[in-house]
Amino acid sequence: MTSTPVIEFSGVSYRVADTRELIHQLNLTIYRGETLALLGRSGSGKTTTLKLINNLLIPTEGTLKVEGKATKDWDVIRLRRMIGYVIQETGLFPHFTVARNIGLVPSIEKWSTGKIQTRVQEMLHLVGLDAQLAARYPRELSGGQRQRVGVARALAADPPILLMEEPFGALDPVTRAELQHEFIALQQSLQKTVVFVTHDLREALLLGTRIALMEEGKLISVVTPKEFLQSNEPLVKQYIAAFGSAGVPPAIGVTK
Repeated sequence: MTSTPVIEFSGVSYRVADTRELIHQLNLTIYRGETLALLGRSGSGKTTTLKLINNLLIPTEGTLKVEGKATKDWDVIRLRRMIGYVIQETGLFPHFTVARNIGLVPSIEKWSTGKIQTRVQEMLHLVGLDAQLAARYPRELSGGQRQRVGVARALAADPPILLMEEPFGALDPVTRAELQHEFIALQQSLQKTVVFVTHDLREALLLGTRIALMEEGKLISVVTPKEFLQSNEPLVKQYIAAFGSAGVPPAIGVTK
């Protein structure tokens, strides 16, 4: 992580029908190369925050900047193509092969056929999948394989920013743990700026460089995993008590 701001929320609020406020006066800076875990219960505003970043939603108040430029001033297509997006259950196109799913954005960017084919093979290798899977369809893959393809697709055009919306939440515990550790290794290699939405404290502690805790559309705290475990903030203490010692990965904060 560097000290260079990549995403900056300044007094950002978001309302539905001018009445229901989903995000309230959010001030948050996300730095280049960090993995920020957005932690919170359902309805806390974490997914809304994610969608504001790639302009799926537009702030009602305040300013949101990406790479120093307000999202309202970006060409929305260019903005979204510099942001990879990984969601739960991957969102793969079922009628596309694995290769076509991974190569989707590069093809939109008019890469040559040969360059796309090479990139697909690179991405399959990067996420630990056999090259022979390129010709298969999503229905022919396991849940873990589909999730890996989703990550490969998000990274195919080499975007500097990666948004991840509970990408491992629908997987069985063993596969989920495997992909979490693979993500750590991948991030150490690629050093993307990642915003990772989760409701799982253990996942936030394991993957996050910092943890941004949200509740009812408000930012409660933004701290490192080690600081989170040592915090006196009442809501933080509630989270730790709810998960218990069994939910905390060993040696959290020692290497972050």
